[in-house]
Amino acid sequence: MNRMTNLATLYKVLGGGDISMNRLWQVISAVLMMEMLIVAAVPAQEPMALREDFNTLDNWKPLTFPKIERHSEYVITLENADNRILTTRSSASASGIICKGSFSPFHYPILRWRWKVDNVYSKADPHTKQGDDYPLRVYVIFEYDPAKAGLAQRVMYGLAKKLYGEYPPLSSLNYVWSSQNIAEPFFDNPYTDRAKMIPLRSGTGELGQWMEEEVNILADYRRVFGEEPPASASLAIMNDSDNTGEAAVSHVDFIEVRSSALKAETPIRDP
Repeated sequence: MNRMTNLATLYKVLGGGDISMNRLWQVISAVLMMEMLIVAAVPAQEPMALREDFNTLDNWKPLTFPKIERHSEYVITLENADNRILTTRSSASASGIICKGSFSPFHYPILRWRWKVDNVYSKADPHTKQGDDYPLRVYVIFEYDPAKAGLAQRVMYGLAKKLYGEYPPLSSLNYVWSSQNIAEPFFDNPYTDRAKMIPLRSGTGELGQWMEEEVNILADYRRVFGEEPPASASLAIMNDSDNTGEAAVSHVDFIEVRSSALKAETPIRDP
């Protein structure tokens, strides 16, 4: 009874005037019912934004670059006669595939995949344009939002849209299998500081082995860019060797974007 009396007093202090105990019960019941209806009206978030097992490439489209004529190959192959996987091949070439769907990195920050590389490049140097090749990279492309851009950026991106028919990405996280052992946990791409390279595997020690990864793209974006990411992102996969002129074969078994981690803790690689 004391609690109800206090609530009635609070109601009056907040400007509601005098109220009887019966009326207060009615108000509280109505508020609780509204809250229950609001909760019921909000659909539960799905655990995954997307899951690709590479039975087909129907959910993907080519990702090409204006000045690169020779493209890499992306095909579905069979492993052990019953498991379909994505196989990528490059030979002095560069192109990728990009997922047709998009997702929110705030609602779905966990990215998981399983990959394998058959060989690496002898001429690769990730810190130079001449050596900027990777036998496999999985990257997250973040969408440019003109509503959040400054004047200079709007002008630059507007010109790019006129040239290419669409806005280029604002930024990207590149999770790479590097040919060389790299000490840095992340570094700028030699072409632009809006693409951050994050080496997860490197060298020859794990070639020919399936390796499974799980990363937190929201935490990684904040760590490497020092700011919040855009609200919309998409996935791409690439095997490129146009700069080194070499060749590589690599594979992806599955890839998925989740709302929460499967591992006990998704590791964050600090500098």
